[in-house]
Amino acid sequence: MLKLNQVSAQYNMLNGYVKAVDKVDFEVRRNEIFGIAGESGCGKSTLLKVMYDLIQYPLEIASGSVEVHTSDRKGTPAIYRNGEIHKSWWKDISYVPQGAMHVMNPVTRVKNQFFDTISKFHGVKNKRTLEHEITAYLKELELPPEVLKAYPHQLSGGMRQRVLIALATFLHPSIVLADEPTTALDVVVQRGILTMLSQVQKKLMNSMVIVSHDMGVHYQITNRMGIMYAGQMIEIGPTDRIFNEPKHPYTQMLINALPRIGDNSQKEGIPGTPPSLKNPPAGCRFAARCPHAMEVCRIVEPERVNVGEGHYASCHLLN
Repeated sequence: MLKLNQVSAQYNMLNGYVKAVDKVDFEVRRNEIFGIAGESGCGKSTLLKVMYDLIQYPLEIASGSVEVHTSDRKGTPAIYRNGEIHKSWWKDISYVPQGAMHVMNPVTRVKNQFFDTISKFHGVKNKRTLEHEITAYLKELELPPEVLKAYPHQLSGGMRQRVLIALATFLHPSIVLADEPTTALDVVVQRGILTMLSQVQKKLMNSMVIVSHDMGVHYQITNRMGIMYAGQMIEIGPTDRIFNEPKHPYTQMLINALPRIGDNSQKEGIPGTPPSLKNPPAGCRFAARCPHAMEVCRIVEPERVNVGEGHYASCHLLN
């Protein structure tokens, strides 16, 4: 459904380039939920913008390509590449940005935001008919129709996020990209949002990409996931293998730092800080924080190694 071929993206700043995404290469399959995890500032949100073709200054694609595989109304296969993916926004691929309050128009009722978005990208329909369709869809997602008359500030954070997901999935897109959909929400509301995302994916049988630094989110709903570090995708595989058999030292330290029921052992964070993406170091970018680093790690960038069953990691220790 979605394919990234050695994609690199950077921010063109006044004092140089910030290399936020570096040679990322993976694909998202049909009817799966793919998760992207990593520390804040590792390039997750930037990667999602690149996948959605939301390229605005100072962000620019340095190299590589993104492909969205879909079909037209007649069922004929079609491919949209970066620079033209915007033609398929909302119908084939949609985006749930981070922070619903900062995305929705604060002086426009929710109903009109549905109307504006749909008419902007796919032409004007009869508003009365469209309102009935929207109301019916909200009921399917267990949202009261009264939210259509509300302004965003009149809704709770969780309700705004639900409305944003409903808006992004109303036209039944083949691919949904969600950036930190549970950020700043309490655990009860988070559970509701995750349940809603899972239900939407099962109903539409589409593909989803969910970005989150919360490993618990990925464990609950993703089928496969990728671990990002300093702009690079360092490990990709089925979610259960990532959690039970992590191969990259960074992934291992992430998993070991997670609290577990019945485990009273002392948990430790990962020492040090990620490198600057303006001047990333040579070799493995995790070498300065890795307890297993060798001399070659600081000189040669590790290649991706197949460790079995669709599981890949980039680490010299695997060779």
